[in-house]
Amino acid sequence: MRTSTRHAVRTLQVLSVTVTAALVATGCGRSEDSGPAKDAPAEIGAGKAKGTVVMWNMGDIEPALKDLAEKFEQENPDVDVKITAVPWDGAHDKLTTAIAGGNTPDMSTIGSTWMAEMAAMNGFQATPTSIKSSDFYPGQWDTTKYKDTSYGVPFTADTTVVYYRTDLTEKAGIKGALAGDREGYLKDLKAIQATAGKQNPKLRHAAGLVMGFNSWVFWVPMVWQQGGDIYDAETGKFTFDTPEVAKALEYWATVPKDGLAPTDRSDGVQGFRDGLIATYQQAAWAGASFHKDAPELDGKWKTMPVPYSEQPAGFAGGTDLAVFKEAENPDAAWKFARFLTEPANLAAYVKATGGLPASPQAWSDGNLSADENMKPFDEQLKVSKAPPAITTWQQIADAIDSELEKLALGKATVAEVQKALQSKATSIGTGR
Repeated sequence: MRTSTRHAVRTLQVLSVTVTAALVATGCGRSEDSGPAKDAPAEIGAGKAKGTVVMWNMGDIEPALKDLAEKFEQENPDVDVKITAVPWDGAHDKLTTAIAGGNTPDMSTIGSTWMAEMAAMNGFQATPTSIKSSDFYPGQWDTTKYKDTSYGVPFTADTTVVYYRTDLTEKAGIKGALAGDREGYLKDLKAIQATAGKQNPKLRHAAGLVMGFNSWVFWVPMVWQQGGDIYDAETGKFTFDTPEVAKALEYWATVPKDGLAPTDRSDGVQGFRDGLIATYQQAAWAGASFHKDAPELDGKWKTMPVPYSEQPAGFAGGTDLAVFKEAENPDAAWKFARFLTEPANLAAYVKATGGLPASPQAWSDGNLSADENMKPFDEQLKVSKAPPAITTWQQIADAIDSELEKLALGKATVAEVQKALQSKATSIGTGR
C-alpha cells in the first residue's frame, strides 16, 4: 500500500478502506427492531432480468465493467443497466447518507471494510442462498458477513505479497526467493542491508515499511500468523493483550530498530523502483505499475508469499457487490451481481483491470498463474482473512496505525503499545 498523499486515492481503490472515521451505526439508519439480524436471504427469481438496474461503482468506471454490462443487456434484452461512478474519497459518506435517507441505487460496489458498518445500518439485503460461499476464497466471502450473515457477493480481491529486486538480493548471496519463515526472512534482510552502499551503492534499506495510515493491513496478519487474533467474536472482546500480539509487535519493531527500513514515510514503491530499497510488501497494483511505468525493471524483480511464523495468513480486502434494502429492482440487481461474479466474466474483468478475482475458478479460467509473479497472490488469497466484522472497525484500525507508528519510531515500547491498544479498543467498543 502506498502512503504518500498523492497516492492516497489509489490506495483506497485497491485496499478499499475508508479515509474517514467510520460512522457509528447506532446513530443513523432504521431502528434496531428491523435490523439485519432478522433478515432472511433474498431470492433470485427464475427467468431473465427486466427493468432498469441502477448501480454505483466506486472509482472510475472501467471499460471492462461497461463491456460486461452490455453483455448482460444482450443476454437480458428487457434490462437496462445504468452505472454511475462515485469517487472513492467521498464514497463512504455518500453511501451512509443514502442508506440513512432511504435513497439508494439498486446496487453498488462496496469497500470490503465498510460492509459490516453498512449492514448494521440495515442497508443491504442478505445474500441469496443460491449464491454459494464455496465459489469464493474463504477470506473474501467473510468480508461480506455481519453477525454470521452474508450481505453481498465478493467481487475483486486484494491481498499483499513481498516484491524483491533480484539484482539487489543476489549481491547479498541470496539465490531465488528470500526465506519463507519470519526468522529466516529477517536474517536475509540483514544480509541485504550489509550490502548497502557497498555491493549495492544506491541501496539504503533492505525493506520498506508502511508508516501511519493503513499500516494495520500489514501488521494484523502477523498476529494471525502466530495463531492468535485481535478480537474474539464469540466473547465480543478484544485480545490485544495476548502473547501472540506481543510477538507480532516485537517483529514489527525489530525491522526499523535494526535499520532495515526507513521511518520517514517515504514512498516505498518509488524507493523500490529506484533501487533504494530491495524488498517491499504490496498489493497487485504495484506489479502492474512496475510493468507500465518502469519497464526497464522487467526481469529484475519477483514476488513471493508473505513470510510467516506459525502458519501462513494474509489480509483479505477488495470490493464486494451489495444490493440495497431500498432497491427498486432487487431481482435484476442480484442477477447482475451473480452475472458479474460468474468465473468467466470475473476473469475477463480482472485481466482487463489488473486486479485479483475473489473466485478461485475465475483465477483458473483467467490462467492468471501463467505469470509467475501472480502465483504468490493466489497462495495468499487461499490463506487470507478478513478483519473483524464490527461496525467500529475503522476506529480500531486508526488506533492500530497510530500505535504502530509510535513503535516504529521508538516512541513507545512493545508493552506500552500492547497496553494502549487493548485499552483503546475496549474503550471504542464493537458498536452495534
